[in-house]
Amino acid sequence: MLPGNMKEKFLSTVLNYKFIVIIYVILALLISLQSYFGGVATFEGRPYTHFNNFIIFKQSFFHLIHNQDLYILYPSEHWDYYKYSPTFALFMAPLAMLPDIAGLFIWNLINALPLLIAIKLLPATNDTNKKYILWFILLELITSMQNEQSNGLIAGLIILGFVLLEKEKPFWGILLILFSAYIKIFGILAIVLLLFYPNKIRNIVYTVFWGLILLTLPLVVVSPHQLVSLYLSWKNLLSMDASQSVGLSVSGWLQTWFGLDLPKSFILIPGIVLFALPLLKRNLYNDLYYKILFLASVLIWMVIFNHKAESPTFIIAICGVALWYFPQARKAENTVLLILALIFTMLSPTDLFPPFIRNSVFKPYVIKVVPCILIWFKILYDSLSIRPGTSK
Repeated sequence: MLPGNMKEKFLSTVLNYKFIVIIYVILALLISLQSYFGGVATFEGRPYTHFNNFIIFKQSFFHLIHNQDLYILYPSEHWDYYKYSPTFALFMAPLAMLPDIAGLFIWNLINALPLLIAIKLLPATNDTNKKYILWFILLELITSMQNEQSNGLIAGLIILGFVLLEKEKPFWGILLILFSAYIKIFGILAIVLLLFYPNKIRNIVYTVFWGLILLTLPLVVVSPHQLVSLYLSWKNLLSMDASQSVGLSVSGWLQTWFGLDLPKSFILIPGIVLFALPLLKRNLYNDLYYKILFLASVLIWMVIFNHKAESPTFIIAICGVALWYFPQARKAENTVLLILALIFTMLSPTDLFPPFIRNSVFKPYVIKVVPCILIWFKILYDSLSIRPGTSK
Protein backbone atom coordinates (compact mmCIF):
# COMPACT_ATOMS: atom_id res chain seq x y z
CA MET A 1 0.00 0.00 0.00
CA LEU A 2 1.23 3.50 -0.83
CA PRO A 3 1.41 6.08 1.98
CA GLY A 4 -1.44 8.58 1.92
CA ASN A 5 0.51 11.46 0.39
CA MET A 6 2.10 9.25 -2.28
CA LYS A 7 -1.29 7.81 -3.16
CA GLU A 8 -2.72 11.30 -3.59
CA LYS A 9 0.18 12.33 -5.81
CA PHE A 10 -0.18 9.17 -7.87
CA LEU A 11 -3.92 9.67 -8.35
CA SER A 12 -3.51 13.36 -9.14
CA THR A 13 -1.05 12.39 -11.87
CA VAL A 14 -2.89 9.51 -13.50
CA LEU A 15 -6.26 11.26 -13.20
CA ASN A 16 -5.03 14.28 -15.12
CA TYR A 17 -6.24 14.86 -18.67
CA LYS A 18 -2.88 16.13 -19.88
CA PHE A 19 -1.15 13.01 -18.57
CA ILE A 20 -3.78 10.76 -20.18
CA VAL A 21 -3.40 12.56 -23.51
CA ILE A 22 0.38 12.12 -23.33
CA ILE A 23 -0.05 8.38 -22.63
CA TYR A 24 -2.46 7.98 -25.57
CA VAL A 25 -0.06 9.80 -27.94
CA ILE A 26 3.01 7.91 -26.73
CA LEU A 27 1.25 4.56 -27.09
CA ALA A 28 0.07 5.47 -30.60
CA LEU A 29 3.68 6.31 -31.49
CA LEU A 30 5.16 3.16 -29.91
CA ILE A 31 2.56 0.91 -31.54
CA SER A 32 3.22 2.56 -34.91
CA LEU A 33 6.97 2.07 -34.56
CA GLN A 34 6.47 -1.54 -33.47
CA SER A 35 4.31 -2.25 -36.53
CA TYR A 36 6.55 -0.36 -38.94
CA PHE A 37 9.78 -1.99 -37.80
CA GLY A 38 8.17 -5.36 -37.08
CA GLY A 39 9.76 -7.05 -40.06
CA VAL A 40 7.94 -9.12 -42.64
CA ALA A 41 4.84 -11.22 -42.07
CA THR A 42 3.79 -13.97 -44.46
CA PHE A 43 0.34 -14.93 -45.65
CA GLU A 44 -0.19 -17.80 -48.07
CA GLY A 45 3.53 -17.75 -48.76
CA ARG A 46 3.72 -14.05 -49.69
CA PRO A 47 5.63 -11.45 -47.65
CA TYR A 48 3.67 -8.50 -46.25
CA THR A 49 4.22 -5.76 -43.70
CA HIS A 50 3.06 -5.98 -40.09
CA PHE A 51 0.82 -2.97 -40.77
CA ASN A 52 -1.11 -4.65 -43.56
CA ASN A 53 -4.47 -3.09 -42.64
CA PHE A 54 -3.06 0.41 -43.00
CA ILE A 55 -1.67 -0.55 -46.41
CA ILE A 56 -5.17 -1.73 -47.41
CA PHE A 57 -6.62 1.64 -46.42
CA LYS A 58 -3.80 3.58 -48.07
CA GLN A 59 -3.93 1.67 -51.34
CA SER A 60 -7.70 2.02 -51.54
CA PHE A 61 -7.22 5.71 -52.33
CA PHE A 62 -4.89 4.96 -55.24
CA HIS A 63 -7.24 2.25 -56.52
CA LEU A 64 -10.08 4.77 -56.34
CA ILE A 65 -8.38 7.53 -58.34
CA HIS A 66 -7.12 5.01 -60.91
CA ASN A 67 -10.68 3.72 -61.53
CA GLN A 68 -9.88 0.26 -60.19
CA ASP A 69 -12.29 -2.03 -58.36
CA LEU A 70 -11.78 -1.44 -54.63
CA TYR A 71 -13.31 -4.77 -53.69
CA ILE A 72 -11.03 -7.35 -55.24
CA LEU A 73 -7.79 -8.79 -53.95
CA TYR A 74 -4.49 -7.07 -54.72
CA PRO A 75 -2.04 -9.74 -53.50
CA SER A 76 1.00 -7.88 -54.82
CA GLU A 77 0.18 -4.98 -52.48
CA HIS A 78 -1.54 -6.50 -49.43
CA TRP A 79 -3.56 -9.48 -48.30
CA ASP A 80 -7.29 -9.43 -47.55
CA TYR A 81 -10.04 -7.31 -49.02
CA TYR A 82 -10.87 -3.64 -48.60
CA LYS A 83 -14.38 -3.71 -47.07
CA TYR A 84 -15.19 -0.04 -46.56
CA SER A 85 -16.97 2.57 -48.65
CA PRO A 86 -15.55 4.47 -51.64
CA THR A 87 -15.99 7.60 -49.50
CA PHE A 88 -13.63 6.27 -46.85
CA ALA A 89 -11.07 5.51 -49.56
CA LEU A 90 -11.25 9.16 -50.60
CA PHE A 91 -10.76 10.32 -47.01
CA MET A 92 -7.51 8.33 -46.87
CA ALA A 93 -5.97 10.75 -49.41
CA PRO A 94 -3.89 12.83 -46.96
CA LEU A 95 -2.43 9.76 -45.24
CA ALA A 96 -1.86 7.94 -48.53
CA MET A 97 0.44 10.77 -49.67
CA LEU A 98 2.67 10.54 -46.60
CA PRO A 99 5.55 8.14 -45.95
CA ASP A 100 4.20 4.99 -44.33
CA ILE A 101 5.70 5.67 -40.91
CA ALA A 102 4.10 9.12 -40.73
CA GLY A 103 0.77 7.97 -42.16
CA LEU A 104 0.63 5.01 -39.79
CA PHE A 105 1.29 7.20 -36.73
CA ILE A 106 -1.32 9.77 -37.73
CA TRP A 107 -3.79 6.97 -38.47
CA ASN A 108 -3.34 5.58 -34.96
CA LEU A 109 -3.75 9.07 -33.51
CA ILE A 110 -6.97 9.45 -35.51
CA ASN A 111 -8.22 6.29 -33.82
CA ALA A 112 -7.19 7.38 -30.33
CA LEU A 113 -7.70 11.13 -29.91
CA PRO A 114 -11.30 11.58 -31.18
CA LEU A 115 -12.34 8.83 -28.76
CA LEU A 116 -10.50 10.57 -25.94
CA ILE A 117 -12.15 13.89 -26.81
CA ALA A 118 -15.59 12.27 -27.05
CA ILE A 119 -15.27 10.75 -23.57
CA LYS A 120 -14.01 14.03 -22.11
CA LEU A 121 -17.04 15.88 -23.49
CA LEU A 122 -19.52 13.19 -22.47
CA PRO A 123 -22.37 14.50 -20.28
CA ALA A 124 -23.98 12.68 -17.35
CA THR A 125 -20.84 11.83 -15.42
CA ASN A 126 -18.13 13.69 -13.55
CA ASP A 127 -14.55 14.26 -14.67
CA THR A 128 -13.15 11.55 -12.41
CA ASN A 129 -15.43 8.91 -13.92
CA LYS A 130 -14.50 10.08 -17.42
CA LYS A 131 -10.84 9.56 -16.59
CA TYR A 132 -11.60 6.09 -15.25
CA ILE A 133 -13.35 5.35 -18.55
CA LEU A 134 -10.31 6.51 -20.53
CA TRP A 135 -8.00 4.24 -18.53
CA PHE A 136 -10.42 1.31 -18.65
CA ILE A 137 -10.80 1.32 -22.45
CA LEU A 138 -7.08 1.82 -23.11
CA LEU A 139 -6.09 -1.84 -23.26
CA GLU A 140 -8.75 -2.63 -25.84
CA LEU A 141 -7.79 0.48 -27.81
CA ILE A 142 -4.20 -0.77 -27.89
CA THR A 143 -5.42 -4.05 -29.40
CA SER A 144 -7.27 -2.14 -32.11
CA MET A 145 -4.29 0.12 -32.88
CA GLN A 146 -1.90 -2.83 -33.01
CA ASN A 147 -4.05 -4.11 -35.87
CA GLU A 148 -4.27 -0.64 -37.51
CA GLN A 149 -8.05 -0.95 -37.30
CA SER A 150 -10.64 1.82 -37.56
CA ASN A 151 -12.72 0.74 -34.58
CA GLY A 152 -11.44 3.38 -32.17
CA LEU A 153 -12.43 6.03 -34.68
CA ILE A 154 -15.88 4.52 -35.11
CA ALA A 155 -16.49 4.51 -31.35
CA GLY A 156 -15.21 8.08 -31.13
CA LEU A 157 -17.44 9.29 -33.98
CA ILE A 158 -20.58 7.72 -32.51
CA ILE A 159 -19.97 8.99 -28.97
CA LEU A 160 -19.00 12.44 -30.25
CA GLY A 161 -22.10 12.43 -32.44
CA PHE A 162 -24.17 11.75 -29.31
CA VAL A 163 -22.39 14.58 -27.48
CA LEU A 164 -23.23 17.00 -30.29
CA LEU A 165 -26.86 15.88 -30.29
CA GLU A 166 -26.96 16.61 -26.56
CA LYS A 167 -25.41 20.04 -27.21
CA GLU A 168 -28.22 20.75 -29.69
CA LYS A 169 -25.90 20.59 -32.69
CA PRO A 170 -27.64 17.86 -34.71
CA PHE A 171 -26.28 19.05 -38.06
CA TRP A 172 -22.75 18.02 -37.07
CA GLY A 173 -23.75 15.15 -34.80
CA ILE A 174 -25.61 13.44 -37.64
CA LEU A 175 -22.60 13.91 -39.93
CA LEU A 176 -20.30 12.10 -37.49
CA ILE A 177 -22.71 9.22 -36.98
CA LEU A 178 -23.23 8.78 -40.72
CA PHE A 179 -19.50 8.98 -41.39
CA SER A 180 -18.98 6.08 -38.96
CA ALA A 181 -21.34 4.07 -41.18
CA TYR A 182 -19.27 4.95 -44.24
CA ILE A 183 -16.27 3.42 -42.49
CA LYS A 184 -18.02 0.29 -41.22
CA ILE A 185 -21.60 -0.06 -42.26
CA PHE A 186 -22.86 -1.23 -38.86
CA GLY A 187 -22.30 2.31 -37.55
CA ILE A 188 -25.65 3.22 -39.11
CA LEU A 189 -27.32 1.62 -36.09
CA ALA A 190 -26.43 4.72 -34.05
CA ILE A 191 -28.81 6.84 -36.15
CA VAL A 192 -31.59 5.46 -33.93
CA LEU A 193 -30.35 7.92 -31.28
CA LEU A 194 -32.16 10.65 -33.21
CA LEU A 195 -35.45 9.35 -31.79
CA PHE A 196 -34.58 11.05 -28.50
CA TYR A 197 -34.36 14.55 -29.93
CA PRO A 198 -36.95 17.11 -31.09
CA ASN A 199 -37.50 18.49 -34.59
CA LYS A 200 -37.71 15.08 -36.22
CA ILE A 201 -38.37 16.50 -39.70
CA ARG A 202 -35.30 18.73 -39.49
CA ASN A 203 -33.17 15.79 -38.38
CA ILE A 204 -34.46 13.65 -41.25
CA VAL A 205 -33.51 16.44 -43.65
CA TYR A 206 -30.03 16.63 -42.13
CA THR A 207 -29.69 12.84 -42.38
CA VAL A 208 -30.71 12.80 -46.04
CA PHE A 209 -28.44 15.76 -46.79
CA TRP A 210 -25.32 14.26 -45.20
CA GLY A 211 -26.18 10.80 -46.50
CA LEU A 212 -26.25 12.08 -50.08
CA ILE A 213 -23.07 14.13 -49.60
CA LEU A 214 -21.14 11.16 -48.23
CA LEU A 215 -22.62 8.81 -50.82
CA THR A 216 -21.61 10.96 -53.78
CA LEU A 217 -18.43 12.58 -52.49
CA PRO A 218 -16.15 10.24 -54.51
CA LEU A 219 -17.54 11.89 -57.65
CA VAL A 220 -14.77 14.46 -57.21
CA VAL A 221 -12.35 11.80 -58.48
CA VAL A 222 -14.48 9.18 -60.33
CA SER A 223 -17.29 9.18 -62.87
CA PRO A 224 -20.91 8.44 -61.89
CA HIS A 225 -20.74 5.14 -63.78
CA GLN A 226 -17.60 4.10 -61.91
CA LEU A 227 -19.10 5.06 -58.56
CA VAL A 228 -22.22 2.98 -59.20
CA SER A 229 -19.98 0.09 -60.20
CA LEU A 230 -18.01 0.45 -56.96
CA TYR A 231 -21.12 0.41 -54.79
CA LEU A 232 -22.40 -2.71 -56.58
CA SER A 233 -19.03 -4.39 -56.08
CA TRP A 234 -19.05 -3.41 -52.39
CA LYS A 235 -22.54 -4.87 -52.00
CA ASN A 236 -21.43 -8.14 -53.60
CA LEU A 237 -18.39 -8.39 -51.34
CA LEU A 238 -20.44 -7.76 -48.20
CA SER A 239 -23.03 -10.34 -49.32
CA MET A 240 -20.32 -12.92 -49.87
CA ASP A 241 -18.65 -11.97 -46.58
CA ALA A 242 -21.89 -12.39 -44.63
CA SER A 243 -22.14 -16.10 -45.35
CA GLN A 244 -18.64 -17.12 -44.39
CA SER A 245 -18.26 -16.73 -40.61
CA VAL A 246 -19.95 -16.16 -37.27
CA GLY A 247 -17.10 -14.30 -35.57
CA LEU A 248 -16.92 -13.34 -31.90
CA SER A 249 -20.66 -12.82 -31.72
CA VAL A 250 -23.93 -14.13 -30.34
CA SER A 251 -24.01 -16.45 -33.37
CA GLY A 252 -20.55 -17.76 -32.55
CA TRP A 253 -21.46 -18.20 -28.88
CA LEU A 254 -24.64 -20.17 -29.64
CA GLN A 255 -22.79 -22.32 -32.16
CA THR A 256 -19.71 -23.16 -30.07
CA TRP A 257 -21.42 -23.51 -26.68
CA PHE A 258 -24.73 -25.10 -27.62
CA GLY A 259 -24.22 -26.48 -31.14
CA LEU A 260 -26.94 -24.17 -32.51
CA ASP A 261 -25.99 -23.42 -36.10
CA LEU A 262 -28.94 -21.14 -36.78
CA PRO A 263 -29.58 -18.93 -39.80
CA LYS A 264 -28.32 -15.45 -39.01
CA SER A 265 -31.81 -13.99 -39.37
CA PHE A 266 -33.01 -16.24 -36.53
CA ILE A 267 -30.55 -14.44 -34.25
CA LEU A 268 -30.58 -10.97 -35.76
CA ILE A 269 -34.35 -10.44 -35.74
CA PRO A 270 -34.84 -11.30 -32.03
CA GLY A 271 -31.74 -9.19 -31.32
CA ILE A 272 -33.33 -6.20 -33.06
CA VAL A 273 -36.60 -6.69 -31.18
CA LEU A 274 -34.83 -6.83 -27.81
CA PHE A 275 -32.65 -3.87 -28.74
CA ALA A 276 -35.74 -1.80 -29.55
CA LEU A 277 -37.74 -2.66 -26.40
CA PRO A 278 -36.37 0.26 -24.31
CA LEU A 279 -37.55 2.64 -27.04
CA LEU A 280 -41.10 1.94 -25.87
CA LYS A 281 -40.36 4.04 -22.77
CA ARG A 282 -41.04 7.33 -24.51
CA ASN A 283 -41.50 9.10 -21.17
CA LEU A 284 -37.75 8.70 -20.62
CA TYR A 285 -36.58 10.23 -23.90
CA ASN A 286 -35.47 13.36 -22.03
CA ASP A 287 -33.69 11.40 -19.28
CA LEU A 288 -29.94 11.76 -19.84
CA TYR A 289 -28.99 8.62 -17.91
CA TYR A 290 -31.48 6.58 -19.94
CA LYS A 291 -29.94 7.95 -23.15
CA ILE A 292 -26.42 7.07 -21.95
CA LEU A 293 -27.64 3.53 -21.25
CA PHE A 294 -29.11 3.30 -24.73
CA LEU A 295 -25.88 4.61 -26.26
CA ALA A 296 -24.01 1.88 -24.36
CA SER A 297 -26.49 -0.67 -25.73
CA VAL A 298 -25.89 0.59 -29.29
CA LEU A 299 -22.10 0.27 -28.95
CA ILE A 300 -22.25 -3.27 -27.55
CA TRP A 301 -25.06 -4.50 -29.82
CA MET A 302 -23.24 -3.55 -33.03
CA VAL A 303 -20.37 -5.82 -31.97
CA ILE A 304 -22.04 -8.83 -30.37
CA PHE A 305 -24.57 -9.17 -33.20
CA ASN A 306 -21.90 -8.65 -35.87
CA HIS A 307 -21.04 -11.94 -37.55
CA LYS A 308 -17.63 -10.54 -38.54
CA ALA A 309 -16.63 -9.25 -35.10
CA GLU A 310 -13.01 -9.98 -34.25
CA SER A 311 -10.81 -9.08 -31.32
CA PRO A 312 -9.86 -5.52 -32.48
CA THR A 313 -13.57 -4.71 -32.95
CA PHE A 314 -14.18 -4.92 -29.22
CA ILE A 315 -12.94 -1.42 -28.41
CA ILE A 316 -16.45 -0.37 -29.56
CA ALA A 317 -18.17 -2.79 -27.18
CA ILE A 318 -15.82 -1.98 -24.30
CA CYS A 319 -16.66 1.71 -24.69
CA GLY A 320 -20.29 0.65 -24.24
CA VAL A 321 -19.37 -1.34 -21.15
CA ALA A 322 -17.56 1.66 -19.66
CA LEU A 323 -20.42 4.06 -20.47
CA TRP A 324 -22.82 1.69 -18.72
CA TYR A 325 -20.74 1.09 -15.60
CA PHE A 326 -18.95 4.28 -14.58
CA PRO A 327 -21.70 6.96 -14.71
CA GLN A 328 -24.00 5.08 -12.31
CA ALA A 329 -23.86 4.23 -8.61
CA ARG A 330 -21.70 1.17 -7.94
CA LYS A 331 -23.56 -2.10 -7.56
CA ALA A 332 -22.01 -5.45 -6.67
CA GLU A 333 -23.53 -7.29 -9.62
CA ASN A 334 -22.35 -4.63 -12.05
CA THR A 335 -18.83 -4.72 -10.62
CA VAL A 336 -18.72 -8.50 -11.04
CA LEU A 337 -19.74 -8.13 -14.69
CA LEU A 338 -17.13 -5.41 -15.21
CA ILE A 339 -14.42 -7.66 -13.76
CA LEU A 340 -15.54 -10.49 -16.05
CA ALA A 341 -15.22 -8.13 -19.02
CA LEU A 342 -11.77 -7.04 -17.86
CA ILE A 343 -10.51 -10.61 -17.48
CA PHE A 344 -12.26 -12.50 -20.26
CA THR A 345 -12.86 -9.82 -22.88
CA MET A 346 -9.86 -7.53 -22.50
CA LEU A 347 -7.15 -9.77 -21.03
CA SER A 348 -8.05 -13.16 -22.54
CA PRO A 349 -6.13 -12.57 -25.83
CA THR A 350 -2.99 -11.41 -23.99
CA ASP A 351 0.05 -13.28 -22.75
CA LEU A 352 -1.39 -13.15 -19.24
CA PHE A 353 -2.93 -16.51 -20.12
CA PRO A 354 -0.82 -19.42 -21.43
CA PRO A 355 -1.14 -20.13 -25.17
CA PHE A 356 -2.74 -23.53 -24.63
CA ILE A 357 -5.62 -21.90 -22.70
CA ARG A 358 -6.05 -19.18 -25.30
CA ASN A 359 -5.95 -21.63 -28.21
CA SER A 360 -7.91 -24.54 -26.72
CA VAL A 361 -10.50 -22.68 -24.62
CA PHE A 362 -10.76 -18.94 -25.21
CA LYS A 363 -10.62 -18.88 -29.01
CA PRO A 364 -12.74 -21.95 -29.88
CA TYR A 365 -15.40 -21.05 -27.30
CA VAL A 366 -15.43 -17.32 -28.22
CA ILE A 367 -14.92 -16.42 -24.55
CA LYS A 368 -14.12 -12.80 -25.43
CA VAL A 369 -17.72 -12.02 -26.39
CA VAL A 370 -19.48 -13.70 -23.45
CA PRO A 371 -19.09 -10.93 -20.80
CA CYS A 372 -20.29 -8.38 -23.35
CA ILE A 373 -23.39 -10.47 -24.04
CA LEU A 374 -24.13 -10.68 -20.32
CA ILE A 375 -23.59 -6.95 -19.87
CA TRP A 376 -25.80 -6.12 -22.83
CA PHE A 377 -28.65 -8.07 -21.27
CA LYS A 378 -28.00 -6.27 -17.96
CA ILE A 379 -28.18 -2.93 -19.82
CA LEU A 380 -31.46 -4.07 -21.37
CA TYR A 381 -32.79 -4.92 -17.90
CA ASP A 382 -31.58 -1.60 -16.47
CA SER A 383 -33.14 0.34 -19.34
CA LEU A 384 -36.50 -1.37 -18.92
CA SER A 385 -36.40 -0.95 -15.12
CA ILE A 386 -35.84 2.81 -15.06
CA ARG A 387 -38.77 4.90 -13.93
CA PRO A 388 -39.09 8.64 -14.51
CA GLY A 389 -37.25 10.54 -11.80
CA THR A 390 -35.50 7.43 -10.38
CA SER A 391 -32.51 7.03 -12.75
CA LYS A 392 -29.13 6.30 -11.21
